[in-house]
Amino acid sequence: MEFFAVTFKQDKIQKFLKMEKKIKIIFKFLIILLISSNLSKAELLEPKSNINPSDVIRIQLLGLQKNDYKFKDSGIEQTWNFAHPNNKKVTGPLNNFKRMIKGDSYQMMINHLSHTITQLGSGDKWAQFEVIILDKEKIYHKFNWQVEKYTVEGPLKDCWLTTMVSSPVPLGSSI
Repeated sequence: MEFFAVTFKQDKIQKFLKMEKKIKIIFKFLIILLISSNLSKAELLEPKSNINPSDVIRIQLLGLQKNDYKFKDSGIEQTWNFAHPNNKKVTGPLNNFKRMIKGDSYQMMINHLSHTITQLGSGDKWAQFEVIILDKEKIYHKFNWQVEKYTVEGPLKDCWLTTMVSSPVPLGSSI
């Protein structure tokens, strides 16, 4: 009987050790998954005072052009990062902004084929651009895009941020 008890105890210890090993593997996998997801979010550019107005628009358009490149909707999130806080108040939280960009008015920006950025005018604290996008259906769309220098104290002070993007004006097919 004593032999059976020792064997039974050894079996329990072995099962426990196997389970412990599996738990460690799952835990390591979850840690790696968490870190990699945080790293991909960290790859998005953040506003900095040394980024000029046209580069702000270029960053936003390149993100939208390859919307799911870094992760799902990374381009929309990149665009959101450079939206002026007053603009964010109007467009709502990020999920509302995503719905707006994917809606009929702005969906042509997502995964577009090419774009041009032309400065129309500027001052010390604002710049206005004409943006022409060739969408994936090979139709051109024109937008007026405005950025302003943020003047309130805090991490965004002196950063150029998007304050307005007009509704698109279709310009016709490229074919």
